[in-house]
Amino acid sequence: MGAPVPPAPHPVKPDVAWLTVDAESAGQRLDNFLIRHLKGVPKTHVYRIIRSGEVRVNKGRAAADTRVAAGDVVRVPPVRVSERAPDDKAAAAPAREFPILLEDEHLIAIDKPAGVAVHGGSGVSFGVIEQLRRARHYGQPGGARFLELVHRLDRETSGILLVAKKRSALKHLQDQFRGREIGKTYLALVLGEWPDRLKVIDAPLRKYLVAGGDAEGERRVAVVARDDPEGMRSITLVRVRERLRLPTGEPATLLEVTIKTGRTHQIRVHLASHGHPIVGDAKYGDFERNRQLARLGCKRMFLHAWRLSLLHPASAAPLAFESVPPADWHCAMDARA
Repeated sequence: MGAPVPPAPHPVKPDVAWLTVDAESAGQRLDNFLIRHLKGVPKTHVYRIIRSGEVRVNKGRAAADTRVAAGDVVRVPPVRVSERAPDDKAAAAPAREFPILLEDEHLIAIDKPAGVAVHGGSGVSFGVIEQLRRARHYGQPGGARFLELVHRLDRETSGILLVAKKRSALKHLQDQFRGREIGKTYLALVLGEWPDRLKVIDAPLRKYLVAGGDAEGERRVAVVARDDPEGMRSITLVRVRERLRLPTGEPATLLEVTIKTGRTHQIRVHLASHGHPIVGDAKYGDFERNRQLARLGCKRMFLHAWRLSLLHPASAAPLAFESVPPADWHCAMDARA
């Protein structure tokens, strides 16, 4: 009897690839650009090669959220191709529709619940976009032809999320985000008594990695000095909306928070840096207080994308959305100070 035949390895694209960004792809995030081109490559691997620096844009290192421009040359290292069909992961996502604030032929404004990722990757099999595509029969005859996220919300954050139904709408809306033309206001419940006089936080933020559950580490963000070469200017406006008392008896403050820049974890880090972390924040919060509140039924991070204002991508008419805080806020907000 012959020796057992070892399983065939995943096929490997053997050579470094050089991809030139065309006009249609201009303005896309680097991670989305690669995911669209590397059919059959798991998203987790796409993020891994970006973090490792093996992906280069015009010979320089680039982050996942880097926007590519027409004519950019993207270096892609040899990558493993999944044995499954490229769309198997999306096909495995359960079909799900989400509460809709507005929908027309150009865009959808979704009211995203807390605890749902906006997309798969980094240990999450699927998110809003994969479930919505599944529900709308994306890419199938008679189904949706184009569905792309316009922006991101943290998994733990609830509230308004935009999805484009046309590439032209995606480009126009992302241009508004990059040009800081979109008004974004959040509700945030923080520990302690936020001082009324503290209305503007203008502090640079820098991304870094800490040891995490995978080889790449876990992404974190910190406030850094103004002369830090890797610091990105970040501006947050804060207004006290209401004084509250948590079920534990401790004071808390409900804030209206408007961001003028859209940095990763900006609100969470800026508020925590002043000694008032968001209630339930598992990365930058008060972990003991979070555990106490979880035992009392408050098991989420209390950050909500409340209001969003923009211009319609086709008509340029002003649009304004508002999302009512969901029912799971009540456990922490019913007890007024």
